[in-house]
Amino acid sequence: MGLTRTDLFTEEQNEFAKMGKIFSHPARVAILEYLLKANACINSDLVQELGLAQATISQHLKELKSMGIIQGTIEGASMSYCINPETWQTFKETFNSFFDQHACCSGDSCC
Repeated sequence: MGLTRTDLFTEEQNEFAKMGKIFSHPARVAILEYLLKANACINSDLVQELGLAQATISQHLKELKSMGIIQGTIEGASMSYCINPETWQTFKETFNSFFDQHACCSGDSCC
């Protein structure tokens, strides 16, 4: 697979694509849904909650944390994770703006 030519796209397009990558795997979506539902920092065992291997969860937590959509703190021997409210708001505004600006045709006017 070749390299992506990010230089061909605007900064906004590249950032939007990076944000979209967060939702491109169902494990990350499940982790986000779990953290959002809890509405608190979670240090419980996500392996038991989601039924995924620890290595899989760790990989996806790392990806989510690298984009800043979750934040983690060390509590003793374990990590505690929660949604980063500022980043979550940025994601919501970015996606809402994109969908609002690029409304799809409706009715019979589409092919």
